[in-house]
Amino acid sequence: VLRPPLLDERSGVRAGSSGLARRAALTFLRAGRQTIVFGRSRVAVELLLTGLREALRDGRGPLDRVHGYRGGYLPSERRRIEAGLRSGEILGVVSTNALELGIDIGRLDVAVLSGYPGTIAGTWQQIGRAGRRQEVSAAVLVAGAGPVDQYVATHPEHLFEGTPEEARIDPDNLHILLAHLRAATFELPFAPGERFGLTPADDLLAFLAEEGHVRQADDGRWYWASENFPASEISLRAAAPENVVIIDTGGQRPRVIGEVDLFSARTLVHENAIYLHGSRQFHVDRLEWEERKAYVRPIDVEHYTQAELAVTLKPLETFDEAPLAGGARAHGEVMVASLATIYKKLRLETNENLGWGRIHLPEIELHTTAYWLAVDPVAVSDWSRAELDVALVGAGRAMQTVASILLMSDPRDLGMVAQIRSPHVQRPVVYLYEAVPGGVGMAARLFQRHDELVAGARDLVGDCRCEDGCPACTGPRGETGGNGRVLAERLLGLLRDGTMGLPRRVTRRVPR
Repeated sequence: VLRPPLLDERSGVRAGSSGLARRAALTFLRAGRQTIVFGRSRVAVELLLTGLREALRDGRGPLDRVHGYRGGYLPSERRRIEAGLRSGEILGVVSTNALELGIDIGRLDVAVLSGYPGTIAGTWQQIGRAGRRQEVSAAVLVAGAGPVDQYVATHPEHLFEGTPEEARIDPDNLHILLAHLRAATFELPFAPGERFGLTPADDLLAFLAEEGHVRQADDGRWYWASENFPASEISLRAAAPENVVIIDTGGQRPRVIGEVDLFSARTLVHENAIYLHGSRQFHVDRLEWEERKAYVRPIDVEHYTQAELAVTLKPLETFDEAPLAGGARAHGEVMVASLATIYKKLRLETNENLGWGRIHLPEIELHTTAYWLAVDPVAVSDWSRAELDVALVGAGRAMQTVASILLMSDPRDLGMVAQIRSPHVQRPVVYLYEAVPGGVGMAARLFQRHDELVAGARDLVGDCRCEDGCPACTGPRGETGGNGRVLAERLLGLLRDGTMGLPRRVTRRVPR
């Protein structure tokens, strides 16, 4: 397990994982070792692949034998890469967790993980891609700058001694239930009054009939009526099935080069985005949102684009609540609305900000569940608005980190929204919402484990050796502002035992 070098001791900012992961992979590739590099996102994979190929252009390495692999590539392209890995024709591949399991690519020599995959199970699945019988293999985990990555780097026992994550499902989640019911009806018709698991199926089947998926025959039985194969529309990793097709218009004839899910399309293929595919750059000329088509053309520029989302949250129903010394805790049903607002142009090598532009796309809503903490406004009446904002964001980021560790879930499964004055409860609130349509029970678990969550978040912030907050505790300093660590620690103390207390003064240097 490697930690990237510290860039700024005062702010606690470390270098990202990609540079160190790229150097590690280059060492093995130049030695002729078949290597897989895992990135945390599609953009991370394309940037890693671009960096590796650029470094191999000096002739000291297998430039043409290194490829990318991720969701969004066409099936024919993925099958070709899989076959090349099995035969040994392809020496290196940079992939998302799409190659984590379930696909035969043979046994490789080396696995390099650029960033903690988010779960113990995922980490061991990726590490397990390396290893041949009776031969030496290697696996390298390069921790990212984020708090969960840094926790794993400083607490390796979490990885080596911890148990894999529990399988968490919600059988009543309508998004998941209806998808399975469509697939079941395709296999066999349903008789009147028949149950689907523990759930009576007639009302759900009537809803599917209104949508044109099933029909009820004269004998009362429900039959599949659509021309589509329902199982092909079910993702193993997401509950929202819609995709946007990416069309290259740079050749003599337009051709489809990939696809991207609807949620990601807002940030990856908005107009004027730089879409990366197989280390090649494409400019997005237009995105036809209603038609689910993005039109791109090849381009060669020195930057890529990164979009930002504005997120708002509205509670719909409270399932349970309980008072606290410094406020109240609750969990319930919420509506989360996210809007892509702007994109930044970032230089490929340095991430230098070269400019920005606006994104004009509709808002997307997510109906899900959340856990939240409401702060007693009297307890923070002497705080300025700026101080309260910094404290809420810092405390929320720390709780988000600890929540993923407590629940043993992927950090991306939970989102965070902080509101200085919630229009719904008229007080400061921190929300942790499930980034899954309908939720799968994580919010209820956080409500039950509130004491552990808040105490762990306070310890995380209080034990950090930074001065004003850092990515490993309260989030980037630019997000929380100065004095973020102290203010977040005071607020978490209030939520834990009703007293803010004095923040712990840490004078030890940040370990390298």
